[in-house]
Amino acid sequence: MKTPLWVPSEERKRTAHLTRFIDLVNRRHGVDHRDYRSLYEWSIAHVPEFWAMMWEFGDLRASRGFDAVVDDLRVFPGAKWFAGARLNFAENLLRYRDDRPALIFRSESGPSARVTYAGLYEAVARLAHSLRAMGVRPGDRVCGYMPNLIETAVAMLAATAIGAVWASCATDIGPQVAADRLGQVEPKVLFTADGYVYKGEPYATLENAAAVARGIPSLERVIVSSYAHTRPDLTALPRAIRYEEFLAPERHPALTFEQLPFDHPVYIMFSSGTTGRPKAMVQSAGGVLINHLKELLLHTDLQRSDVITYVTTCSWMMWNWLLSSLAVGAAVLLYDGSPTYPDAGAMWKLIADERVTIFGTSATYLNALRSAGVRPGREHDVSSLREISQTGSPLSAEGFEYVYREIKEDLHFNSISGGTDINGCFACGNPISPVYAGELQGPALGMKVNAYDDEGRPVRDRQGELVCEAPAPSMPLYFWNDPDGRKYRDAYFTFYPHTRVWRHGDYICIHSDTGGITFAGRSDAVLKPGGVRIGTAEIYRVLEQFPEVADSLVVGQSWRGDQRIVLFVKLAAGGPLTAQLRDAIRARLRMQASPRHVPAVILAVPDIPYTYNMKKVESAVANIINGRPVTNRDALANPDVLIYYEELLPVLQTG
Repeated sequence: MKTPLWVPSEERKRTAHLTRFIDLVNRRHGVDHRDYRSLYEWSIAHVPEFWAMMWEFGDLRASRGFDAVVDDLRVFPGAKWFAGARLNFAENLLRYRDDRPALIFRSESGPSARVTYAGLYEAVARLAHSLRAMGVRPGDRVCGYMPNLIETAVAMLAATAIGAVWASCATDIGPQVAADRLGQVEPKVLFTADGYVYKGEPYATLENAAAVARGIPSLERVIVSSYAHTRPDLTALPRAIRYEEFLAPERHPALTFEQLPFDHPVYIMFSSGTTGRPKAMVQSAGGVLINHLKELLLHTDLQRSDVITYVTTCSWMMWNWLLSSLAVGAAVLLYDGSPTYPDAGAMWKLIADERVTIFGTSATYLNALRSAGVRPGREHDVSSLREISQTGSPLSAEGFEYVYREIKEDLHFNSISGGTDINGCFACGNPISPVYAGELQGPALGMKVNAYDDEGRPVRDRQGELVCEAPAPSMPLYFWNDPDGRKYRDAYFTFYPHTRVWRHGDYICIHSDTGGITFAGRSDAVLKPGGVRIGTAEIYRVLEQFPEVADSLVVGQSWRGDQRIVLFVKLAAGGPLTAQLRDAIRARLRMQASPRHVPAVILAVPDIPYTYNMKKVESAVANIINGRPVTNRDALANPDVLIYYEELLPVLQTG
């Protein structure tokens, strides 16, 4: 019998949005759901009824209601959602227009700013007026190459208010990478800034922005926010104007929200691009909105009184997800900079100062704290915190235990996983169920999640491929420049040729006793020594137990007709990789995992390659050590680190 790390109090369950939603479903449909698992089973057995209930509970603002929830669930991909409805994405996020805080900006370099819901509405109205005046129309693309500023949020809201489609990259991404993404969609307008600060170092970005702009012939305007300088020199930037000069001068201009179909595009999201040119995924306004409201209200239990933040940039879907919190009326804290600068207490001081109630972060960040012996609950005031949300990569059971031991005993640890592809989650938490170490609490409502073996058979209590067996509203409408839909189908729907399911590319284990889900890493990075499949997360979980190891990466190398496991470790504080440490790692992997998990080779490296979304890039290193080319180094946040792996190749080829 498993012992939970946390059990919600009766008071917490009583006041949760999810409890109110269960009561609504019970009344409307004559059922008697008492817990999350029962509600979940109903939500995937009655998909149209569930999403209709979510439309009502989320109070979607629409000028015209829908004729049908979904046309045909058997059409996958391609099901049409909420036909007949007319709405506007930004209008739903700007439903509150009072003097409560909407956006709070904090930077590692000191600057801060605040805007109320009334002030945000006016800022959006002024910018939308100017965009309309220059000829931006519904369907046009408006892009951001921006830090995580209030102006970035205002630009997204103004663009979507008039029906334009938003896509963005953070300014810490190199100009070629940004152009590869944004240039695909032929934007009419680009928002950018003159610089940013990271780990105390200022970075000027106007030269990069100019390179991006020169690579996008469709651009008619480049709008520059002043962040690093008061009045940046824009002479080298074509078609540029300062943000404050572009804004409509009149106060309180009228804001007309374009009323558009449910499936009108709102976001274009980009894949990581580590295996080729990034895929541009087009997502619908209604689909993203209703799915985000489901996750924020029912899974996160976001209240109007909350202060919510996520350590993210506008390159990552968690930025889009975070901004949908405006639809609930919460205060959204935007942080720009490193979460560990000037020290590991940076975010915890911020949480105390701003009385943050919901803190979103990554497994990488939590593991770094744990490896460094940081004890936030003892060193900082975390009394305001009632929930930590975690995503990005799998977190070990020990990571879960660290949160409850060293941060706070009584909080909801809401581990979530999904993808940029759906701008949301396949699996996540809920506020009325227990939390078990190493397990996401369950599949997300309305998402018909399963685990399949290689033959496409459902499995429980052992690893399988994460699949979704039914359509959901936030799945992409299509890929950009994919007129026949082949790229879209090949990306998700051809792995199991005899059944039509979405295969996401993650290895998971669904636990029949708790209903929870453990993620074992990307299935495209699976190890197969001796033909036995091993998820990389199983090895990372053991490595996290070693204080000497700050980070690690594991890949498979083709070797003498088989595959052997090669482990790279980044050592804490530059310590040595001794024979004793190698032996200890192997012994613990053999004992806690299996002999198959024991690496044949363990090597020290100065750093681990990551994407800009803080995901380990196993594929690039696997390509190097197997003699294959690395196709898109610029998609990495730290591409220079690959030099070290290339230098190790002769060693790996000979022994």
